[in-house]
Amino acid sequence: MASMRAIARSPLTWVLTVLIVLVLGAALAFFEPWRLVTDTTVDEAAPTVVAPPGSMPPIDPGSQPPRALATGTFISHEHGTSGTVSVLQLADGSRVLRLADLDTSDGPDLHVWLTDAPVLEGRAGWGVFDDGRHTDLGQLKGNRGSQNYAIPADVDLTVLTSVSIWCDRFDVSFGAAALHAV
Repeated sequence: MASMRAIARSPLTWVLTVLIVLVLGAALAFFEPWRLVTDTTVDEAAPTVVAPPGSMPPIDPGSQPPRALATGTFISHEHGTSGTVSVLQLADGSRVLRLADLDTSDGPDLHVWLTDAPVLEGRAGWGVFDDGRHTDLGQLKGNRGSQNYAIPADVDLTVLTSVSIWCDRFDVSFGAAALHAV
């Protein structure tokens, strides 16, 4: 019993204890393991044209529904991922990427990317999306549900032909979809 007290009182024991606590805290902050059991559901309506402030609204906004330019279906990569994706052109010429019925894992630093990479099944497709050109449309709003992302006007959709739910922290695709012209 005396040797246990000596170990507990040793400065080396306290230094090691503090180091272990710091390393554990840093690992928790980096890996965010609680995200394996959390979900964020987003259910945004399909996009429509909104008149700019101070302008006249469209005479009949329902007469000009968004036009689908391309569609695709998600496949799983690092995490099980399902749902559909479509590129919609609004009556004002702007384009929106719509994720519908998305279901994937939550994760740290997830983004929606338009890329020029081919969508490959299995482990071969996990890390290809940052090898070439890509446009980050922003952080994933939720790992479940339907959501919209504005596509910048200068994005060339003849070059960027796939979508990835990309984990920027670990450089891996959770899931991806090839875009096929409609």
